[in-house]
Amino acid sequence: MTARRSDPLLGANDPPPVRITNPDGASSFLFLGDHAGRAIPAALGTLGLGEGDLARHIACDIGVSALGALLAGALDACFIEQYYTRLLVDCNRTETNPEAIPAISDGTAIPGNIGLTDAEKAERIDAIHAPYQAAIADILAQRDAAGRATILVSLHSFTPVMGGFARPWDVGVLHDGGDPRFALALLDRLSARDGIVVGDNEPYRMDDTDHTVPRHAYAALRPYAELEFRQDRLAQDARPWATLLAETLDEAAQVL
Repeated sequence: MTARRSDPLLGANDPPPVRITNPDGASSFLFLGDHAGRAIPAALGTLGLGEGDLARHIACDIGVSALGALLAGALDACFIEQYYTRLLVDCNRTETNPEAIPAISDGTAIPGNIGLTDAEKAERIDAIHAPYQAAIADILAQRDAAGRATILVSLHSFTPVMGGFARPWDVGVLHDGGDPRFALALLDRLSARDGIVVGDNEPYRMDDTDHTVPRHAYAALRPYAELEFRQDRLAQDARPWATLLAETLDEAAQVL
């Protein structure tokens, strides 16, 4: 458990919750990293976890920060990433979803998340979740006002084994409501590539538990795709995946 505090959650020496790479990028692609970081505010210590747990997939989407930066450079695109660990607050969940601040993640208890008051939960939403979602909305509003088309691409990664079950996919393309044409075209083109195993809504099905893409893409009928990469291969070297995506994303965008 963490001590009750009266000071702000994010102190003067804590980094801001959002990092934006190449905000004025000319590409139509806007890359997002809901779980890219694993920082913790100094006031919360380690949430009661050891370094081993904080290096696991429960803390962040391993490899996504590097992949997003590479794609931003290769395509002259903007990449918006959330800098703090998903264990503080999951920015791909609604503010009221109980999973947004988990007491347990993949079998590991999170001591710093147990027994939180409503005020403490709201503090995390206000300090981390709200600024991240606002940054996305602001960039989209600027692009819309300038008459620039935007294709939203949310980057995630997954552990190769979950609950004792192996996950054979190298990358998964997630899609659901709104305008899924781009996601489906990307799925087709990735599936046509030799040497990789592509999942259709695998290892997760995109549904109403997802928040960021539905929030910013569905009602506006904005083209989108949510991508899940096998994190052991992504962490080993993100550059081949960035190269593959830089080619394939442009191919898929031709359907629009």
